Amino acid sequence: VRDVADVRIGAAPTRGTAAFNGEPAVVIGIQKQPGANTLALTDEIDRVLADIQTTLPDGMTISANLFRQSDFIDVGIGNLSRAILEGMVLVVAIVFAFLLSARATGITLLAIPLSLVAAVLAMKAAGIGINTMTLGGMAIALGALVDDAIIVVENTVRRLREDALLPIEGRRRVLELVFAATREIQGSVVFATIIIVLVFVPIFFLSGVEGRLMQPLGFAYVVSLLASLAIAVTVTPVLCSLLLPASKIVREPRESRLSVWTKTLYRPLFEAALPRWRSIGIGSVIGTVLTLVALLGTGRAFLPDFNEGSLTVNVTTLPGTSLGQSDELAGRVETVLLAQPEVVATGRRTGRAELDPHAQEIYASEIEVTLEMGDRSKETLLAHLRSEFSGISGVQVVIGQPISHRIDHMLSGTRANIAIKLFGPDLYELRRLGQQIEDQVTGVPGAVDVNLEQQSELPFITIDFDRAALARYGLRIRDVSHLVETAFFGSTVSRVLEGEASIDVVVRMPDSARDSVETMQSLVIATPAGARVPLSAIARVERGRGPNQIGRENVQRRIVVMANVAGRDLTGVVDDARSRIERNVTLPAGYHVEYGGQFESAAAASRTLLLLGGAVVVGIFLLLYLAFSSTRDALLVMLNLPLALLGGVAGVWLSGGILTVASIIGFITLFGIATRNGVMLISHIHHLAREEGIADPVERVRRGAEERLVPIAMTALATALALVPLALSAGQPGSEIQAPMAIVILAGLLSSTVLNMLVLPALYLRFGELRQPARGFDSPGGAAPQLADHPA
Repeated sequence: VRDVADVRIGAAPTRGTAAFNGEPAVVIGIQKQPGANTLALTDEIDRVLADIQTTLPDGMTISANLFRQSDFIDVGIGNLSRAILEGMVLVVAIVFAFLLSARATGITLLAIPLSLVAAVLAMKAAGIGINTMTLGGMAIALGALVDDAIIVVENTVRRLREDALLPIEGRRRVLELVFAATREIQGSVVFATIIIVLVFVPIFFLSGVEGRLMQPLGFAYVVSLLASLAIAVTVTPVLCSLLLPASKIVREPRESRLSVWTKTLYRPLFEAALPRWRSIGIGSVIGTVLTLVALLGTGRAFLPDFNEGSLTVNVTTLPGTSLGQSDELAGRVETVLLAQPEVVATGRRTGRAELDPHAQEIYASEIEVTLEMGDRSKETLLAHLRSEFSGISGVQVVIGQPISHRIDHMLSGTRANIAIKLFGPDLYELRRLGQQIEDQVTGVPGAVDVNLEQQSELPFITIDFDRAALARYGLRIRDVSHLVETAFFGSTVSRVLEGEASIDVVVRMPDSARDSVETMQSLVIATPAGARVPLSAIARVERGRGPNQIGRENVQRRIVVMANVAGRDLTGVVDDARSRIERNVTLPAGYHVEYGGQFESAAAASRTLLLLGGAVVVGIFLLLYLAFSSTRDALLVMLNLPLALLGGVAGVWLSGGILTVASIIGFITLFGIATRNGVMLISHIHHLAREEGIADPVERVRRGAEERLVPIAMTALATALALVPLALSAGQPGSEIQAPMAIVILAGLLSSTVLNMLVLPALYLRFGELRQPARGFDSPGGAAPQLADHPA
């Protein structure tokens, strides 16, 4: 070969370069297989890299701490685990404060570990792992897991106390008494739990990213709640019969100070509210209307902002920029990042390796940034970075986070929160109109990182074949095109093996013969007849210009304006941008604008949840009607929904005034939990009329409210206090989705519980079914056995 060619080792085509902390490096991305355990896989990779490090030459090191998904998982699971433990401590404290009995408290709290174990086993059977979403579902359910057990234990203790006051000959057998006490509230507990499970049904109909995120949370919540119900009606009564009869809480029948204080505080409020049903009803309606107005005034977003502890910074310069120049510009961005005290490490990839699955041109760079936050907030840091980047000419910089960045890619195909897509037939007109849209969006408050998709005219050498000339010489376009490609770009014709290395053998013309149009025109082509003709004899070779890329969607040409959001809600920014574009940009015939991104998914998810939520409300009404055999009583119990809405909306405003898919699911959960209180109250009033023969409606409502006050307060406080650590962890890694849900449930539960015990009795006395109630769920399978023949 050396007689006809220059054979030498040459550089392979360079498609990218990389740096670590501003120094040249090789950056390796490792993707896990679906279903693999990220934490276990990361540990194994660390072990392998440590072994490789021992074999490397001096001065060459491996740093495995650039971007590790396991770091975010470790921190997130740690935060949620701590929230669960702190919530359990608060639940123990509130239950013991009400019961003042270690035995009763232990029986009640046993429902938590048994329910969580059942949930973990069910998740394992369903192929769902322990992650931040499933742990979040357990954390949100934590307080509710003891609710059924609390109701059973409290009612059993109350009945055992009453029996202990009777003469010995008039007392019932313990098993019979515990059985009667459990059956007394069993139906209401079962129906209340079914209602809570029912309200979670819409979550399982979510699709896309929101469905993949929320469904494991809903599964963990529902399974653990159903397990707690099964435990409350099986394990809890057995333990009550074994441990409570000889306990101090039964032998010395006096209530705890907290219970006495709660009733003392409640009685005057109850007596004042009972005759004022008209004022209470009007006030509830006004409060509901004001709440709905406040809800309409909230901002809208898809998901809460993640706090991943890292950034993904995309840097783009003009198409056609050389790799060296692109590397230099991206290095200036990296220098700005490394100057920040919060930045621990940076890893930059300019262009991409030949076989990298994530294609990227050499004029684009991606920088992974590891953060360790200090005195400055994340918002302050990002604002400072954007200000610094604006001083680097010739680049467009978009700041995101690894997970959020990929969510944006899945939702809109871009690397930003908002994608404004302009469609039309002419590329030049698309660029002109795209520039106008970019100018309009830049002026919208809250819109940051506004960029028009990079499209520009690049110089090309075009070869236009003359088919008639090709036919005269007996040539085919395919063969000539292959020759031109080999001459000026190179073709791999073989491989040389040297030990373990495999080296491509590439044939091409020397650089000196590839530097002008004239050289290309004089390229000699051999014909089948043996003649030799220049390329110019069979094709027109000339310089030209053309677009670096042509974007299409649904067969239409399009150009995209991207933007992120900072300091405002996503929907508000989109609405303002839409308004400015419609007012100030005139689109010719054949051109139109579409808006995509996170807000589009938020709107779709909200529609799904609202439509299915309406169906769930109808389902709740049917269950309540089945339970009470009364339309009036069913509607009165559902009064808890607007009462819960009051506090829930306040929770949204307390957490920043942004309504996300997570907040909506918080409202759904809240409605189910709040309905339980009304079910427990009305069912007990029915029980007093049917089983204990209390005919006076006022006395029946008064006694029913007072006897159900403590268990309702206990369940509400247990559920609420279990959510406090999760609500306080807002913004921490792993709690971004669960914290807004917890805040909505917590605030709504407090308002609905207080108002339920005041508004519902007053309205029930005026509008409720005060005749002898039909047999309902509070006496399943027939009348409950009588406890004793005594006035109580």
